[in-house]
Amino acid sequence: MNDDVRNIVLGAALAVIGAALGWLARTYLWKRKLHRKQAFFGLPENSESLLVVNRDAGGPDLTVVRHDVAALLELAALIKDCGAHSQLVAHDAAQQGFGERTEFCVGHPSANRRMAAHLHSLLPGVRLNTDPEPGPDRGAFQIGGETYRLEPGRTEYAFLARLTAGQGHDTTRPVFVFCGQRAITNQAATRYLARHHERLARKHGNNSFVLLLKVVNSQAYGSDVVELVADVTKAAQTPAVEAAPQKGHRAS
Repeated sequence: MNDDVRNIVLGAALAVIGAALGWLARTYLWKRKLHRKQAFFGLPENSESLLVVNRDAGGPDLTVVRHDVAALLELAALIKDCGAHSQLVAHDAAQQGFGERTEFCVGHPSANRRMAAHLHSLLPGVRLNTDPEPGPDRGAFQIGGETYRLEPGRTEYAFLARLTAGQGHDTTRPVFVFCGQRAITNQAATRYLARHHERLARKHGNNSFVLLLKVVNSQAYGSDVVELVADVTKAAQTPAVEAAPQKGHRAS
């Protein structure tokens, strides 16, 4: 074998080895990225999850409004990417304990009993104005003493939360909460999670968090323009202090 042939064979062998090493490196990075995603969502391979939504008041069948359907599609794609499975259930049919399966709960507590239960048990510092009468605070959120008012089509709020029974409990499946002042803000919250879950996983790990989001000019931009207002985890998980009634003065 002359030098030219030897160099060609050696070059081909190095190319094959380099391609194999590159493939192995890409596979390793892809698997590590997938495992991080599965851990963040609590969705190991072939695990089960719940998608909990409002039941439309128009009848006994499970009918979901358009924006909530879009939110469910966002979530279904994330679940599929993790190699997991999902079950769609109505809010009044989801009767299971906390942490048994990863849960994605979408809707407002006025129409979603499961959401109302989560807020009461896990987010005692969140207050939602559900008064049907017109007024400046109708539909407003109150978190940590701050009030976030609804301006339909212009400025609307939602909060996105990842909740677990305790910090760093890998065996506990999280509950993801998407609660907005309107249905379009529920969709905006799920889209925010789909776009930013990697950054959220790096920042929060597998711990609980609650983020307040603002949906800007939905009448023009739909659910696409979303701003992070604040991380309100501490305020949302701290029971709100009720104002004590003032005592009357005794007549002299």
